[in-house]
Amino acid sequence: MRYLVLSDVHANLEALEAVLDAAREIPYERLLVLGDLVGYGADPNAVVDRIRGLQPHAVIRGNHDKVGAGLEPSDAFNTVARAAIRWTYEALSDDNRDWLAELPTGPLVIDDLLEICHGTPFDEDMYVFDDADVLRSMQAADRRLVLFGHTHVQVGYRLANQSLTLATADVRRPLHIAIGQGHYLINPGSVGQPRDGDPRAGFGVYDAGSQVVEIYRTPYPIEQTQARIRDAGLPEALAQRLAIGR
Repeated sequence: MRYLVLSDVHANLEALEAVLDAAREIPYERLLVLGDLVGYGADPNAVVDRIRGLQPHAVIRGNHDKVGAGLEPSDAFNTVARAAIRWTYEALSDDNRDWLAELPTGPLVIDDLLEICHGTPFDEDMYVFDDADVLRSMQAADRRLVLFGHTHVQVGYRLANQSLTLATADVRRPLHIAIGQGHYLINPGSVGQPRDGDPRAGFGVYDAGSQVVEIYRTPYPIEQTQARIRDAGLPEALAQRLAIGR
């Protein structure tokens, strides 16, 4: 079984379509979504409709999904994110808002090897910033492989023989990470708003049969997404950051 893994689409329809086009050539059989379908971008309804139409095997919520659905206030967001999520709440259809509100909280076990979460296995809203966060996440996990999102950075860690190493040290894409002994914490990157200096959309594929995680990048028409953000009256910073992947 091969799973396409998407995270942090953030209402970027052009990036989502580019990823889906690229993934058809890989290919995959099922879809996993690690949260934050909405927020920041100008096409929340189109993105939610597209994902729903694909009938994912599993979808968990992200922090922007929660706030965009009205489940939590936007107090914890910065000024730009707060303006965008308030716009998102008003833009979402009642049906899509209700669908987002019903998304489950991670972590969610997928199979004997894999579980997924948005932030970490111990807190859906926590960020993985350093080795301490990585180790705590691995200790809290029920499976040896955890796929997570939230940071918008393609990164993978391996803990084996009491040694923590980067599984993503190689800059090549696609990068194939064979899941051997030990524990793994891997972020496939953000579809809609990368923050690792590469503006291309990021995504992953998990092959359950061969126990391999592949991480990819693919270009998309950023100028179109920027124009959509500006036309919607969203903060200019959200358009500018897409071009530099920050």
